[in-house]
Amino acid sequence: MKKYSLIFKYLKDYKLSLLAYIVYTILSILFGVASFFMMFPFLEVLFLGKQKESVISGATPVSFFSNLKQNVTNWVSAGKPLEVLTTVCILIISCIILKNLFLYLANRSLMPVKNKVATRFRIDIFNKVLSLPIGYFTEQRKGDLMHRMTGDVSQVEVSVLGALEGWVKDPLSILINLVALFMINAELTIIILFFIPIMGFLIGRVGRSLKKPSGIVAQKSGESISILDETLGGLRVIKAFNVEKTIRKKFADTNYYLLKMNNKIGYRQSLASPMSEVLGVTMFTFILWWGGKQIFTDGSSYMTGSVFLGYMAMFFGIIDPAKSISGAFSNLQRGSAAIERIQEVLAAPITVNENTAGKQILNFKDSIEFKNVSFYYDDIAILKNINFKVEKGKTVALVGSSGAGKSTLADLIPRFHDASGGEILVDGINIKDYSLFSLRNLMSIVTQEPILFNDTIANNIALGMENCNRDEIVHAAKIANAHLFIEKKELGYDTNIGDRGSKLSGGERQRLTIARAVLKNPPILILDEATSSLDTESERLVQDAINNLMENRTSVVIAHRLSTIKHADEILVLSKGEIVERGTHSGLINQDGFYKKLVDMQEVK
Repeated sequence: MKKYSLIFKYLKDYKLSLLAYIVYTILSILFGVASFFMMFPFLEVLFLGKQKESVISGATPVSFFSNLKQNVTNWVSAGKPLEVLTTVCILIISCIILKNLFLYLANRSLMPVKNKVATRFRIDIFNKVLSLPIGYFTEQRKGDLMHRMTGDVSQVEVSVLGALEGWVKDPLSILINLVALFMINAELTIIILFFIPIMGFLIGRVGRSLKKPSGIVAQKSGESISILDETLGGLRVIKAFNVEKTIRKKFADTNYYLLKMNNKIGYRQSLASPMSEVLGVTMFTFILWWGGKQIFTDGSSYMTGSVFLGYMAMFFGIIDPAKSISGAFSNLQRGSAAIERIQEVLAAPITVNENTAGKQILNFKDSIEFKNVSFYYDDIAILKNINFKVEKGKTVALVGSSGAGKSTLADLIPRFHDASGGEILVDGINIKDYSLFSLRNLMSIVTQEPILFNDTIANNIALGMENCNRDEIVHAAKIANAHLFIEKKELGYDTNIGDRGSKLSGGERQRLTIARAVLKNPPILILDEATSSLDTESERLVQDAINNLMENRTSVVIAHRLSTIKHADEILVLSKGEIVERGTHSGLINQDGFYKKLVDMQEVK
């Protein structure tokens, strides 16, 4: 039950609506039962030909139902049967109308609750994902995460929230009908109560067997989406290396396994409803035998044919709710597996915590300083004893072989990760003491792989800057050497660039990200190998744009091509997470150390 506390947390905000649903449901069921109660006594008096005298002079009523029957019988006997029949028909129709009116009101009360909970659930999961540190996503397959946020949430919406109705209405319907049956014949109803736990046990076993395969289906669905995402993103490589057959087999194997597990779930799930019906018919047959025995063998003056027919009709009011509960229980087990996968995301630790009382830093005035900074990932040292200071307006470059820790170091400044040891100061204050929003608002980042969205050129440049006008966007594009190619597009700045900027070349995409950084006009700039994947001509245009962007800004540059950092105020050479050399380009060349070897390999002159 603990796993469902996640859903109950949302439901508790809608107590009045849920209470209204329960009240309307009870009233609906009561009017449905009342319509049956009205019919039973009249079956005997009007259609089975009993004499008025014998009815009136019958035995003293021994139960609520027999008392009701006697009163109605006296009413029929004292009046004109046709008039009474008309009155009863009107009352029955009135009960049915009221039953369905309250059923409508019950559904109207519950529907907004289910929709609101599902919407809040989906939004909260998305917000949680946005708040998770960058490192979390390096361990997760994107497709699996997408399935948790879409497929698993939909499964919870259908299985768990959809079962709300069944778990309230159907048990109440069974309970109220059992009470009515008990008032008609207590002995027979006690026998029914003996069968119900057996039915619940068998159906419960079927339902619980669905949980494990449902979790496997969710996992494999995530893998399938991951394969699809990787395929769409890597079609050029797949075709170039002739691995279509391998990819097809990988995708087919995953989906055939999904087919197998879905069939397994379907077979078990389809067993629940027939099982409940078989058990229900078994009960019905036993009741038929027992009731007939009372009528024919025991000579019961109370269990007459008309009463028994009415009893059997009301008994079927239990069968359908019981079948619905069995189906809801099976669905609930599928939803249970989905909830557990979602809870894994919601329970993921947020290692970069927002300081709710953090200071607002509106202007960068002095410097960025690393003091004895270290960073560990899964107990593995990525950075060790990092010390350096970047004065305002200066440029520091980070160089080193792949895996040296350059990108991790740069990611610590905007707090994509938090340092494991030491401290990072901005204007002499630990960055953890600033509000996260105001700290990041001082910075722009241009990465090696341009991050663009399926939107217009103008909206991609103006990302996060809602109040800028078209002239400011154009000015930023000109500084980034992007205006000329934008103007050549059919719709200019209103051109849609496709998924991840697929309609643009690599150099064009990179210049748009630079234009975005220019428009933000930040005092601090972080460049992560922004020209490493470009051809010579594009690199020149992008490098010119970067030079324009870096002017009068404090910059941290991760360099792959060392020719781009000759004029950096300081170059930090990293190896295995430590700074092994530092200095200017010319000074490091004269040291004839690791940096000199890197330069020689790239033939920088």
